[in-house]
Amino acid sequence: MSNTTTVGLITPEPGHPLLAATTELLGREHRVVTVHPETADAAVLGRLADVYLLKSRTPRALALARGLEARGAVVINSAEATALCQDRTAMAERARDAGLPFSATRTFGSLAELAADAGSTGPLVVKSRHSRRHDLVARVDSPGRLAELAGAWADEPVVAQEFAENNGYDHKLWVIDGTVFAALRRSELAPGGRGPTVPLALGELPPGWGELVVEVGDVFGLDVYGVDVIDTVEGTPLIVDINAFPGIRGQAGAPQALAALALRRARAAVAAA
Repeated sequence: MSNTTTVGLITPEPGHPLLAATTELLGREHRVVTVHPETADAAVLGRLADVYLLKSRTPRALALARGLEARGAVVINSAEATALCQDRTAMAERARDAGLPFSATRTFGSLAELAADAGSTGPLVVKSRHSRRHDLVARVDSPGRLAELAGAWADEPVVAQEFAENNGYDHKLWVIDGTVFAALRRSELAPGGRGPTVPLALGELPPGWGELVVEVGDVFGLDVYGVDVIDTVEGTPLIVDINAFPGIRGQAGAPQALAALALRRARAAVAAA
């Protein structure tokens, strides 16, 4: 590899604020190319980039990433790690097997099956099993609400988590190559719905939370990821979701961390070859 590194962005939205800012930084000395995951084919792409950033989680994007990895490419995050975070059942099993404080999760083949389960009286948080845009995430406090959801999402495979009492705010924690960024946002499950995302200084996090979210990356094999954590009434953290390569908007230093990660991984691959 020459002094110029080629970074491939696997995304349909290269103008996303995080990617645009990272591209501006890298473009001063390096080359950045966009690979649209819905139209590209790993088998017919030309010369491989030195490293790819997988900022898409669609089935086509994952297939593309797997094809690039099969050709020897470095992909951040890997297709395997990204896919693991798309299946909320597998995510919960991995987290709890590793001893992470993850919400207890039950899986149902359909929402209709959950609605017919006599033990599911609530309050529950019901989510689509397979994470994607515009998926189902809802609080259920009564059989009537569950029946209402089943009317619209009857065939949807779902997971159910017991609702943990909290202050109504999600701690949005993001990690890029071990560097933690944080914000606070009123939960979409709170009265009044989702509120604005407010940056949070790391010093304002409860003790141990920063180390906890870094551990998540080790457990899941992720370099760029987000962890949603709630502060329960017992005063303990509870992880309710993990996302591979989230947006990380408005976080000072995030583009710099992402650019540095891409260059580091590309150079490490050359050194190991």
